[in-house]
Amino acid sequence: MNKKFAFIVILVLVLGGAWFFFERSRAPRQEVPVTPAPTPAPAERTKLKVIASAVPHVELLEFVKPELAKQGIDLEITPIDDSGSNARLYNEQTDNGEFDVNFAQHVPYLNSIKKEQNYDLAPAGNIHVEPIGFYSAKHKTKEEIPDKAVISVPNNATNEYRALRILEQNGYLKLKPTIENYSATKQDIAEYLKAGEIVELEAGIIVRNAQDVDGYITNTNRILEAGIDPSSALFREGGDSPYANVLVTKTARVNEASIVALKNALTTEAVRKFIQEKYKGAVIPAF
Repeated sequence: MNKKFAFIVILVLVLGGAWFFFERSRAPRQEVPVTPAPTPAPAERTKLKVIASAVPHVELLEFVKPELAKQGIDLEITPIDDSGSNARLYNEQTDNGEFDVNFAQHVPYLNSIKKEQNYDLAPAGNIHVEPIGFYSAKHKTKEEIPDKAVISVPNNATNEYRALRILEQNGYLKLKPTIENYSATKQDIAEYLKAGEIVELEAGIIVRNAQDVDGYITNTNRILEAGIDPSSALFREGGDSPYANVLVTKTARVNEASIVALKNALTTEAVRKFIQEKYKGAVIPAF
């Protein structure tokens, strides 16, 4: 093959290749379809149904509700109806699954109602203490309380025990030495001293009947609900009270993630500060 012929062959190949790429560039391009990435499914949310006393329990729950919502937990809060027989249904409603959690009681009361009704319930975290106190609509000081005074107390065994204990500590009566398990009624009074009559009433109506007695003993939450200044108590139990209010749920659910998250949300430094600033000693953090 001479040089001239080889040059022609190379030229033909080069021109042919150029023509091929030219024609290809003129052809319409076929767009390759792009499959969009799937939209991530929204994180699953949990609804937690809680029944609670109005003050301070519901207020504490409302305070932590936004933070729990960020964690995917939506609180549905129902205030307890204190009217008549409905006042004590919250444990039954928690036991039967109508509510996931209740927030209205301390452990001695829970234990007494479990024994009475055979509920499968357990505490899920200490939150706060409401010191029980002696108040009067008729007298402004302890010294004004007359001898043989008529005094109303809560009629559930554990809170009645608390009431009778502070009456004993303040010289109104003496209890029998055989009392056990933080539970007592007026049948356990050994001797009346300054007190003349003890009236046992449903906790929800004690404040409403204040004018009928010389003095009454009730939990601070009842005083706050009624708009009464808790510092007006003539005397009350100390801050070392063992009666911390607790979250309560079914025994098998105590360690459930959403319930643990609720307990954690209610026991932060932010909640401690909220309690101290809002209730000024009438409610005491128990964590």
